[in-house]
Amino acid sequence: MPDYKESSKKILEDHVRILNRNGLVISEPQLSLYNYSVDVSDSEGKVKLLVYFSNKGNKVTLQGNKELALFHKVNNLIFGEKLFNSNSKDLIEPDVYIGTDESGKGDYFGPLVVAAVLTDNSITKQLRSFGVKDSKELGDFYISKIAGEIRKLEGCVFSTVVINPEKYNLLYEKMGNLNQLLGWAHAKAIENVLSMKSAPEAISDKFGNEKYIQTSLQKLGKKLILRQETKAEKYTAVAAASILARDEFNKWFFLIRQKQNFDLPKGASSAVEKKAGELKNKYGFEVLKTIAKLHFKTTNKLS
Repeated sequence: MPDYKESSKKILEDHVRILNRNGLVISEPQLSLYNYSVDVSDSEGKVKLLVYFSNKGNKVTLQGNKELALFHKVNNLIFGEKLFNSNSKDLIEPDVYIGTDESGKGDYFGPLVVAAVLTDNSITKQLRSFGVKDSKELGDFYISKIAGEIRKLEGCVFSTVVINPEKYNLLYEKMGNLNQLLGWAHAKAIENVLSMKSAPEAISDKFGNEKYIQTSLQKLGKKLILRQETKAEKYTAVAAASILARDEFNKWFFLIRQKQNFDLPKGASSAVEKKAGELKNKYGFEVLKTIAKLHFKTTNKLS
C-alpha cells in the first residue's frame, strides 16, 4: 500500500519550492494528525496550504481569506495550470505570439475595448503565476489586481484600444458592420504591439471571418499568421488580453460615475433599457451618443 503520509510531505515540498521562487514567505512545515501544512505570507496577509493524507490518497487545500490577493496568487500557483488547461489537456502554446480579445461588445453602455498581449515562454509562465485566465471567470477586484501585474511585468508588450461610445457610433455608421469594426480594432491593437516587438503569429477569439482582421492589418502585420479559435481564452496571451480589455472597460464606468454621476448598468438587459430611457428623458437623446452604442435594439425601444 502506498505511503500517503510520505507522499503528502513530498507534494508539500514541491509546492513550497514554487512559492519560494515567487518571493513568498513560507513557514516551517507542520505535521498534524491528518496533514502537513505551511503558512504562506506576504506584506498583505497570510494563508495556509495543507496536504492531507489518508488511506484513500492525498488532497491539497488552501485556507484563508479568499478576498486576499495573496490567496488568489497562491491558488493559481498551485492549481492554476490544471484549471487553465481544463478544457484542453493537450494545449500547446506557441513560443512567441500575440493574443487579442475584446470587452464591451455586448454592452449597450460603455466603450468597445480591444487589447493585444505579446508573450514568449518566460512571459507566459509569469502571467500564469499572476492568475491569468479568462476575465469572465474573475471578479472586478481580481481583474484590476491582475491587470496591474500585467502592466508592470518587464518584457510584456501590450496595447489597449479604447473606442469610446461617441467614436464607436461614428465608426459603426461608417462601416455598418460590427465584425468589421471589431476587425479594425483587433488589427490596430496588433499593429501597436508589432511596432514595439515582432511576433510570427497572433491568436484571437473567433467573432467572424478572419478576413475582418487580415484586411485591416497594415505593413507590420501583413506577414503575420493569424488564427481565430472559439474559446481562445485558453491561450495565456488571449486571457491576459481579455483581462486588460475588461479592466479598461471597467475604468470607463468608474470615470463616468465620477465625472457625470451616471451609475450605468452593464450588459443589455431591461435594467439597461430603463436607465437609458431615464437619461434620454432627463437630458435628451444627445446624451446617449456619448455613453451608448446606438445601433443596439435598446435604442429603438426607448419611449
